[in-house]
Amino acid sequence: MEIVGNVKCYEWGKLGLDSFVAKLAQANSDGLEVKPDCPYAELWMGDHVSGPATLKTDGKGLDEAIRADPAGMIGSSTGQQLPFLLKVLSIRKALSVQVHPDKVLGDGLFFFLAAFLFINILCPLQTEAEKLHRQFPDIYKDPNHKPELAIALTDFQALCGFRPHEDIARSLQEAVELQQLLGAEVLAKLEARDPSAVREGYERLMHSAPEAIERCIAAMARRMQSADSASELRDLFLRLHADFGCDVGVLSIYFLNYLRLQPGQAIYLAANVPHAYLDGDCVECMACSDNVVRAGLTPKFKDVDTLLRLVRYDCLPGASMLFQPRLLQPERQPHTRTFVPPVPDFAVAEIRLPAASAGGLEYSVTNPANGSILLTVGGGGTLVGQGREIRLSMGTIVFLPSSAGKEFLLKVDEAGEPFLAFQAMRNDFE
Repeated sequence: MEIVGNVKCYEWGKLGLDSFVAKLAQANSDGLEVKPDCPYAELWMGDHVSGPATLKTDGKGLDEAIRADPAGMIGSSTGQQLPFLLKVLSIRKALSVQVHPDKVLGDGLFFFLAAFLFINILCPLQTEAEKLHRQFPDIYKDPNHKPELAIALTDFQALCGFRPHEDIARSLQEAVELQQLLGAEVLAKLEARDPSAVREGYERLMHSAPEAIERCIAAMARRMQSADSASELRDLFLRLHADFGCDVGVLSIYFLNYLRLQPGQAIYLAANVPHAYLDGDCVECMACSDNVVRAGLTPKFKDVDTLLRLVRYDCLPGASMLFQPRLLQPERQPHTRTFVPPVPDFAVAEIRLPAASAGGLEYSVTNPANGSILLTVGGGGTLVGQGREIRLSMGTIVFLPSSAGKEFLLKVDEAGEPFLAFQAMRNDFE
């Protein structure tokens, strides 16, 4: 069944038809008028309460359709919601420095264990995501965790994970003002690769007085704007400063890996990994959640203390952040790469087929037992299964319910452009 995605016009999105989201959404929904000055940031394809997709036939919400027939739609007699949320993002201006809460116990673990029988009757154990949702429901809108995967559609830039100690120390050499803010003790520990150095330095940065942050960033901006030499960090600093002024998140670039992804490359963001998307277009899939703990590059609420309590200080090279797909069926599906993260909520298959010659190309597509969502990004073809045919072209979004069967045949158009689609599903591969 074809579905219509939910468009989000957040301020950081690309404008008008410069946005890949707008192009997809316009192709997906005949009635969508793209406004040239409107930021088209995200296209949601799922049943999350904050933006469920709708059925193309009658406009009914996908969430409503799943609740009406969970066994037929997602192969479940108990659950009534997809475990994943598929998106496309088009980024003009950086998203916030953030982490996502995990499904782990909160701070009261010792107390809970000490009074296990009594407490579990009156106050059951809560995960971190549940605790934040209960305490701040207007900010953390659901009780789920939010691991996520981003697959680049165009050249894509992101901050992801803490740099190794030596990289942070080296990056600070050209930031005298930031050195002064952090202090000699932190700098000495970084040079010595003291395991506590990055934590102490980042906490000192994030807890610095707003006036001190403003003086530091303003002085760095003046120096860099008058300098003749260019560098990757300098250019990024000035871009973020132009967009966010003296926001403390501008200084996070000296602590976090700066990644430039090529189309087809991906990063997986486990819970509590600090990150910020900076520029470009990507397909994103995550657990069905919208929980974000922000601490910089945003006018929204910054929950600095929560972020510092949750954040992971793994300090790994940027290349280690790249997430590699797997060829699960090399003989039967040689053009399907599947990204299989270490969580049960989701996996994403990339189906990338060459342009078909005369006579066309036929290819096998598998629908898992719990159903899936198929997004066509490029090329065209016809999906055939159970005697029915669905026409696929750029912007077509298809929900394949559990009851639709396991095997589909994809007939790629003759002499067309290469076919590219992404299929999101529950992760039943491990």
